[in-house]
Amino acid sequence: MSLVAEASNGREAIQQFRAHHPDVTLMDLQMPEMNGLDAIIAIRGEFPESRIIVLTTYAGDVQVLRALKAGARGYLLKIACTKNCWRPSVAYMPGKGRSPPRFPTSLPSMPPMTR
Repeated sequence: MSLVAEASNGREAIQQFRAHHPDVTLMDLQMPEMNGLDAIIAIRGEFPESRIIVLTTYAGDVQVLRALKAGARGYLLKIACTKNCWRPSVAYMPGKGRSPPRFPTSLPSMPPMTR
């Protein structure tokens, strides 16, 4: 897996998506200039097959539901991922004779969610 781009706001996220066409995009919802929800709507409008996973700090956040309705394929709680969790979550770019990544058949146990 390779990290192909990063963006600090929704407008940059759209530009980076256009430039790199990642297999998976991790999208924060709270960003300056243009929020993640608006960026998801724009990306999915232009690239309907895009796979976007939302990152959030709140379980059950209303914004997450809006993002899923806008076309996000799922969401991750930021607290559920450790530093080692982020790298395999990013993006794989096909081409140049590379094979698709192999994902583990089991996931590490996550801490219980609290409110």
